[in-house]
Amino acid sequence: MLKGEFGFRKLSEKEKEIYGDKVTAFYNKLLKPNRFNGGFIVAKNGEIVYENYEGLSNFSTKESITANTPLQIASISKTFTSALVLRLWEQGKLSLEDSLQKFFPSFPYHNISIKLLLTHRSGLPKYEYFMDTAWHEPRMADNNDMLQFMISKQPELYNKPNKSYHYCNTNYALLALVIEKITGQTFPQYIKDSLFLPLGMKNSYVFSTKDTLNYVPSYMYNNAPYRLENIDCIYGDKNVYCTPRELLLWDKALYEGSFVSKKTLEMAFTPYSNERKSVHNYGMGWHLFINNNDKVVYHNGWWHGNNTAFARLVNDTATIIALGNRYNRAVYWSWKVGTIFSGKNKEQELEE
Repeated sequence: MLKGEFGFRKLSEKEKEIYGDKVTAFYNKLLKPNRFNGGFIVAKNGEIVYENYEGLSNFSTKESITANTPLQIASISKTFTSALVLRLWEQGKLSLEDSLQKFFPSFPYHNISIKLLLTHRSGLPKYEYFMDTAWHEPRMADNNDMLQFMISKQPELYNKPNKSYHYCNTNYALLALVIEKITGQTFPQYIKDSLFLPLGMKNSYVFSTKDTLNYVPSYMYNNAPYRLENIDCIYGDKNVYCTPRELLLWDKALYEGSFVSKKTLEMAFTPYSNERKSVHNYGMGWHLFINNNDKVVYHNGWWHGNNTAFARLVNDTATIIALGNRYNRAVYWSWKVGTIFSGKNKEQELEE
């Protein structure tokens, strides 16, 4: 049996043609009529069966989006932050039960562990709410500013730690700070050195304060640009810029277990919030859709005009990647193209 790049069975040319035709029909029916502006890749067994780039990366200069155009992937960034933390755990440099006071002694909220941050069970408030109108400095806030604001102002908890699942960007912004504490490097530099470059992700980077002068906006549905806001330099929860092809390299590393072990990934892909019965759940850095034997490991993203989707249909060994830089909710329907692999009717929308 011929093996493909990911160790799966290599597709025949006829199979690739059939899949490609079916995805083309899906794209032309759903994304194209909704004025999709971005990059779209569908892969089966690690092989690209459809790839398309549509529209402009910069509406002012009329620069087109290409295979090498990095776009803000928004909350898909959490999949990288989680993996960095879990790799440090594998290396014995942290415990998932470590409290935040171990890294930030003055942190005012207690009984919050690394694991509770990873699984969105910390009960912490969302920084995009408590920082939005309260940050009055004549500069943009960064992760340390967010931390010091929490220490000095102590915004009210959403709920008690580990009481329930509460999706919160603050969790992953704090995890980026934990990574910096342990490694002695900035988060953007550490992820570049330890993950992006080793995996061949040459166009990927983390947006931070040093990049503000070169900021290329995302866009509203009417093509109006989103301007930088005072919390746009906080990272860990968002701010990774990547291409669809390089997210596919990330997908490959996950299948191979080459960045973190497959055993660790099984732990990350385990549901941790079971207060109510649902096909939707959250692991460590990943949304989960589990319906009988149907399992999708995924993350969507939204920030300003960026709508993004990264769905790994593990039972079908298929991957769907859609990155857009003009606001377009149709991006979140892109996973339904998975019906061409499984034949199942995927009607439920994956959560943002």
